[in-house]
Amino acid sequence: MKRCRDAPPDRGCLVGIIFFILGLGTLLPWNFFMTASLYFQGRLNKTEWNNGTAVQKEYYFNNWMTLLSQLPLLLFTLLNSILYQRISEAMRVAGSLVFMLLLFILTAVLVKVPMEEDRFFSVTMATIWFINSFGAVLQGSLFGLVGLLPQKYSAIFMSGQGLAGTFAAIAMLLAIASEADSETAALGYFITPCVGTLLTLFSYLLLSRLDFAQYYLDKNNKYEVGTTELLTESSTVENGKLNGHANGSVPSGTTNDSSPAEAEVDSPDGTKQAFLSLEQVERGQAKASVIEVFKKIWVMAFCVTFVFTVTLSVFPAVTADVRTSFPGKWERFFISVCCFLIFNINDWLGRTITTLIRWPRKESRLFPVLVVSRVVFIPLLMLCNVQSRSFLPVYFAHDGAFAAIMVLFSLSSGYFVCLSMSYAPQLVEPKDAETAGALMTFFLALGLSIGAALSFPFRALV
Repeated sequence: MKRCRDAPPDRGCLVGIIFFILGLGTLLPWNFFMTASLYFQGRLNKTEWNNGTAVQKEYYFNNWMTLLSQLPLLLFTLLNSILYQRISEAMRVAGSLVFMLLLFILTAVLVKVPMEEDRFFSVTMATIWFINSFGAVLQGSLFGLVGLLPQKYSAIFMSGQGLAGTFAAIAMLLAIASEADSETAALGYFITPCVGTLLTLFSYLLLSRLDFAQYYLDKNNKYEVGTTELLTESSTVENGKLNGHANGSVPSGTTNDSSPAEAEVDSPDGTKQAFLSLEQVERGQAKASVIEVFKKIWVMAFCVTFVFTVTLSVFPAVTADVRTSFPGKWERFFISVCCFLIFNINDWLGRTITTLIRWPRKESRLFPVLVVSRVVFIPLLMLCNVQSRSFLPVYFAHDGAFAAIMVLFSLSSGYFVCLSMSYAPQLVEPKDAETAGALMTFFLALGLSIGAALSFPFRALV
């Protein structure tokens, strides 16, 4: 029985717009801190003079920022079953947004506050850890929330997430193009996510007032229908035959010798219906264990882990340090355009292409081979004009070469991630799709964390 037949309309696609904004809001912290790497490096990597010798302390901001952004995601992915049962959804979503807003305000205020480099680095790293911790809670909560609505709203939510990076890159370009001094430009840049987070909070509060959202998110009605369907499998018994079963099969068996666990009752139309016991239903619908599900999806789990391991090992820790071969005014825009804007647009395009093209197929052995082949992007990007460098030569000094590598790098990342995440639930029974999704989310976070950790040695090798 489907409840969507009597659902009120989504007037003006307002619920869709809200979930797009919510998707955008979940990834604002990661993208705004990442895109502002030049601002942070400018405040941290200052030359000091010691006994007449110029000394520059290296903070490896991009590496630490990446690691401390992804570890909270892995941590809360492991803790979500405990956390989500003890804290209400409204508290998790609204509370996370409020704390994220306060931390963004703190970051904006610090733009105008003079501070010694070590202390500024420590405060910034703590801010990144906590703001991404709240972002991880927010993301997990909203994924659960949007899962209660029709499937197209999940696609809208993920589209909002996919464009968060582009939004941050455009905000940085506008800040640079404003011709304001560096402090004012940075202040305007960090005010933008404050406004965005506030809009996200208002959007969430508005959601509960919309009839369409109330219809799907009303847990009491949802559970009432679900329980009725679970306990009363309305399979009509005619001519002594049972024409339905809890697991969807159509067995034929007489009802004269029905067991105590199965009873017949007369329905209003005079036919007899079989009501299966909860024990029988559970026996037919029992979910497979986590190990059994993992055995079926381990290739996809490996693929999503490997894709993000490769991506985060060089982006942005290595790519953000590439320098243009055309010094001048273009130098101010180079990283924002050729690194962040190109990556985010093509990553989004790669994810979108999967709605039209799905190659290789999920059973193909070529799929993991192509995923592993992305490892070639690590040396390619390390051999671009990364500065400063100590060991490797520069083979791709031209801006066009770096931009072309970034296009292929980001396009393949979005494409293979989306394919891996969509293929995994198709490899298991429908009743185990939720377990497969949870496992894939864990391995996604694992890949992000491994990639962030590997960024330290890869940047040191350049």
